[in-house]
Amino acid sequence: MNKVLYVILLILTYSVGFSQSAKEFYNSGNQKLDKGQNKQAIKDYDDSIDLDNTFPDAFYNRAVAKNRIKDYKGAIDDYSKTIELDPQNVMAYNNRGLIKKALKDFDGASEDYTKAIEINPSFAPAYFNRGNICVLKEEPENGCEDFRKALDLGQNKALEYVAKYCK
Repeated sequence: MNKVLYVILLILTYSVGFSQSAKEFYNSGNQKLDKGQNKQAIKDYDDSIDLDNTFPDAFYNRAVAKNRIKDYKGAIDDYSKTIELDPQNVMAYNNRGLIKKALKDFDGASEDYTKAIEINPSFAPAYFNRGNICVLKEEPENGCEDFRKALDLGQNKALEYVAKYCK
């Protein structure tokens, strides 16, 4: 019986020594994401999330990778989970808004940009993006306040929009 117990302990020790943590899978995913290996990165983020489903950064980066491979529903779901786990994540709101904008869910995109602004009133991209929704809705003059605010906060691309749409 002692020999069986010894073998089991040996197997468990060996397994634990070679298992990866959620953080290690996450880091591996980040390396692959940086190289543009999006599908492989998603697999690593999946493994990270399987080990720790309360890790908002793994959901966030998996959303980035899914967006890159045009899995927009999956990206929105992962940004939503990021927000659930980290309600102050301005970038998750902004990026989810960008996808909603691309899918022509202008109201949903605008809501996400507004939430990003509520969390961080100095986050220039959200003002610019929310102003851009007005242009897409063919109400460009309604975006002027946002374009001006974005410009004041250093979003230089907003200058072109202020010049074009705001009198």
